[in-house]
Amino acid sequence: MADIAALTALIEPEAKALGFELVRVAMFGGKSDPTLQIMAERPDTRQLDLSDCEALSRRVSEVLDASDPIEEAYRLEVSSPGIDRPLTRAKDFEDWKGYDARIRLAEPLDGRKQFDARLDGLEGDIVKVYAERVGEIAIPFGQIASAKLVLTDALIKATAPLSVEGADRISQEG
Repeated sequence: MADIAALTALIEPEAKALGFELVRVAMFGGKSDPTLQIMAERPDTRQLDLSDCEALSRRVSEVLDASDPIEEAYRLEVSSPGIDRPLTRAKDFEDWKGYDARIRLAEPLDGRKQFDARLDGLEGDIVKVYAERVGEIAIPFGQIASAKLVLTDALIKATAPLSVEGADRISQEG
């Protein structure tokens, strides 16, 4: 399998050159259907549009073709993180404060490995959350195996697309 840290080191400068921040670099699909997934965003909008994805895909493809860091054939997928985005960087937990997330831990904390909770921010390397049945929880960032935002009405409203160009019809019902 590919070395994600090495791939990130190749990809990140290309994303930054276009004014984007990497959200995630991951390999999926195993031997049968390997896919290199790159999620990035514009810092000011937290989104990428189709032309942004195309530009990043072209740049990254050139670098990966030249250095050939992945032995087997693979598919390249470049996208915006989407609404129920993964939370991969410590700053994500502060940026998305007030929204709900599903957090999975590498090791149990107070007997639990998963928390569905409201993000209450970041203090140093401690992610602060509030879970209904548990109360306030302090999770060391290094113990988080995966985390993503949970789709809620508040999140949908906060992440409305910047452009609706190409939409067939927009319905605004109360």
